[in-house]
Amino acid sequence: MRKSRGNFKAVSFMSAHNPHLFVFGPGYSASPIMARAMKNGWKVSASHRDASKADALQSMGVTPVPLEPTALQPALKTSTHILTSVAPGPGGDPILPLITTLADTLDSLRWVGYLSSTNVYGNHDGGWVDEDTPAAPSLDRGKRRIDAELSWNDFSNKSKSALHIFRLAGIYGPGRNAVRTVLDGRAKRIFKEGQLFSRIHLADIEESVWRAMNSSLPSRIFNLADDAPAPPQDIIEKAALAVGKPVPPLIPFEDADLSPMARSFYEESKRVRNDRVKTDLSFKLKYPSFDSALDDLIAFETGSKT
Repeated sequence: MRKSRGNFKAVSFMSAHNPHLFVFGPGYSASPIMARAMKNGWKVSASHRDASKADALQSMGVTPVPLEPTALQPALKTSTHILTSVAPGPGGDPILPLITTLADTLDSLRWVGYLSSTNVYGNHDGGWVDEDTPAAPSLDRGKRRIDAELSWNDFSNKSKSALHIFRLAGIYGPGRNAVRTVLDGRAKRIFKEGQLFSRIHLADIEESVWRAMNSSLPSRIFNLADDAPAPPQDIIEKAALAVGKPVPPLIPFEDADLSPMARSFYEESKRVRNDRVKTDLSFKLKYPSFDSALDDLIAFETGSKT
């Protein structure tokens, strides 16, 4: 992993008159932000790799752009905001090689948002971390995230835009949550002594990013996590009891049949502080805990709420 290049550059900017959001990775986390922008009169474009994705984007009212340089150049030329949710692979961030050479030509660009991960902090044995905690990832994907953050900082410096990095805890929301897992019969209660995870609801990701991209805040990092880190087995138990399903038996971590990816999540335990998003963005979380989201999750997953 490359060494840190120092503090992220502080850049102030004013909101653009005709905002144009370009999204790399228009998936689960980015889609509500895209919809919010369009509802507020923004032009929204997004990258795609195949025609089927292009059709889906068009049906949302989003302008689809093939993920190749000749198509990206004119679309990015008028973009005032870029949001990327694409995870880096073993070869690094896949987006930056396509657009880095364009950075000094993007005269309209004022803001870049990067959806990163709290795995950059590594393991803290259940202790608290905040945005000033030095990154110390223990997993390869966390090390790749730090490299990607630094590379996006280089891009923002070159393009003279503010960079907001959002380090996301475990994402949940409609269609992707413990209630859905319980109802589908896939839930497991795996116990590892002292294990804690922080989480963040999709709606709170949307609100945080929307406020940041409409602010004049300089470049900085935000942790997106709720107020109530909790053991994973407790979340499954609450969901099962709430929907009247049997609580799955407790399985010791050592005996759990997990994929290598799933097992790796248990290698790190920490509590993630979220003070900065509250103070800098004047934001009160809609779902400060899993408990506060439970009724809405049940309503959605059982079909009584759309």
